[in-house]
Amino acid sequence: MTKAAIIIPTYNEAKNIDELVKKINNQLSNAIIFIIDDSPLPEIKLICKKYKNLRYFHRKKKKGRGSAVLFGIKKALKDKKIKIIIEMDADFSHSPQELKKKINYFNQKKIDLLISSRYLQGSKILNWSWSRRIFSILSNLLARIFLRINLSDFTNGFRFYSIRSARKIIKNCGNIGDGFIILSEIIVVISNSNFKIKELPTTFINRTRGESSVNLRLILQSFFGLIKLSLIKNKL
Repeated sequence: MTKAAIIIPTYNEAKNIDELVKKINNQLSNAIIFIIDDSPLPEIKLICKKYKNLRYFHRKKKKGRGSAVLFGIKKALKDKKIKIIIEMDADFSHSPQELKKKINYFNQKKIDLLISSRYLQGSKILNWSWSRRIFSILSNLLARIFLRINLSDFTNGFRFYSIRSARKIIKNCGNIGDGFIILSEIIVVISNSNFKIKELPTTFINRTRGESSVNLRLILQSFFGLIKLSLIKNKL
């Protein structure tokens, strides 16, 4: 199995991280897991000490999911044995059981960015309120219109990156904001580079433990970030 780095941004996810790491390790025998923790207190640190394949970084304050992913990618690129970089959430909305199949597809098709899309035939969204579902659909519709890129899901953070795309991301991303807008910014950068982007169906399960980081402030930041991204798209 290809050596993989898995980037997991966390904020107050002590209830989830131990079980998540166990499930990832049951699926992959050759993964290095990078926990980028923005929680005020390093509660997860003690849990992380149990696992030899886990790298823990405590940033001490909330700097945003997007910047946490960029931070983790930078750390992962230092290990020359890593051939694929994966990002996923800590709240079990992204299933570890999908990892093997998607890694195999990624390698077979020689992809640079593989997105687990919630809006393809065969995908499922479970336990989401209608308000969240409608907001997500509208967000992705606006992203497709503004950015003029033919993808179905710009905002799901369950993704697989080639090393060359990871290097491109580190060099060019992080200019719009530090939240979820980085997910769309990454797509623009990879698309502008004429790298290979594909989507596969996924089952997205809304968190059952802990609290969501999505709030009105983050939604507004993402909306204005999308407008800004559409204006500078060709410069990235």
